[in-house]
Amino acid sequence: MQLPPKENASETDPETQEPGELKRKRTGGFRRAVLRGLGVVLPPLLTIAVLIWAWGTIESYVLRPIESSIRSAIVKAIAPSRTYSAVPQGAIPTGERRLDGFTLRGERYVPDPTNRRFLPEEVVNTVNENADRFGPYTPAPASANAYWHRYVEISYMPRSVVVPVFLLVFLTVLYFVGRLFTFGLGHWLVRSFDAGILRIPIVNKVYGGVKQVTDFAFSDREIEFNRVVAIEYPSKGIWSLGFVTGNGMKEISIANGEPMLSVLMPTSPMPMTGFTVTVKRSDAIDLNLTVDEAIQFIVSCGVVVPPQQRYDHPPAAKARPAIDLPKTSP
Repeated sequence: MQLPPKENASETDPETQEPGELKRKRTGGFRRAVLRGLGVVLPPLLTIAVLIWAWGTIESYVLRPIESSIRSAIVKAIAPSRTYSAVPQGAIPTGERRLDGFTLRGERYVPDPTNRRFLPEEVVNTVNENADRFGPYTPAPASANAYWHRYVEISYMPRSVVVPVFLLVFLTVLYFVGRLFTFGLGHWLVRSFDAGILRIPIVNKVYGGVKQVTDFAFSDREIEFNRVVAIEYPSKGIWSLGFVTGNGMKEISIANGEPMLSVLMPTSPMPMTGFTVTVKRSDAIDLNLTVDEAIQFIVSCGVVVPPQQRYDHPPAAKARPAIDLPKTSP
C-alpha cells in the first residue's frame, strides 16, 4: 500500500529544506529573539539611565556649588587661626631646621607641600589616612588651603551626611516654591517670566518645547479627562483614541437632536499636542482603558497595548469574496 505524499514537506521536514532557506529561518529566529531581549532589557536600562542623568545634572549644577560654598565658609572660619606662614612666638621648634615644624599650645604643626605655611599635623594625618576615599586618581592636596578643604570634607561634610541633608532640603524648597508660585503674586511672576523668555529668538523654541514636556509630566492636568473613547476619525473605518473633556455645546446638541461629547484627540508620539472635536455620544465607544494606559499607547504609536486589550490569538482574516472575471472569446 503506497502512502500519500506529505503536503508541504519542505516546510515541516528540515532534511528536505534547502540550505539557504534553513539559514534564513535560523537568522530570522535569532533576530526575533534579540529584538525580544532588547524589548525586555531596554525599558529598565533607559529608566536607570534617565535617573542617573537627572541626578548627575542636579549634583553638578546644584549640589556641588552649594557644597563648595559651605566648605569654603567653614575653611575661612577655622583655617586662618591655625595656619602660620612663619614660626610664631612662643612656639617650640621640633628640630633645628625650619621644615621640622614646631609645637604650639600642645599641638604640633608641620609644613605644607609648598613649605611656605604650617598647619596642624592632625589635619595632614587625617587627609592622608582617608586618601583612598577619593579614589586612586584623585591627586593629593598641594597646599595648606587644599589640605584644609579636604579635611573639612572628611570631618564635617562626609557624603553620607551631605546627600541625605541635601535631598531633604531640596524637596522642602521645591514644596514651598510650588506652593508659592501656584497662586497670587507667584503665579503672575511665573507667567511674566515665561512671556519674557518666549520673546527671545531661538531660546523660545527650546524653552517652549521643554515647558510643554515638564508641564505635561509634572503639573496637574488643567483638563480633567472623564474617560477614554474611540471614534471613527478622520474617516469611516479608521478609529482614533480620544479623551472626553465635556458634554459639548448646547446649540450643537440641539441641532443634532442628541447629546454630544467634547473629545480631545491627542497626537502621536507627543500627546501634549492635539485638537478638540465634538461628536455624537452614540458615535463614541467607551474603552476599558485608564488615561495613563491610553497615553502610553499613543506615545508608543500603538506598540504598548494594555493587557486587557490584547488578543491572545490574532483574529482570523475574513475570506475575500470571489470575483467573477468576464469570459473572453478565444
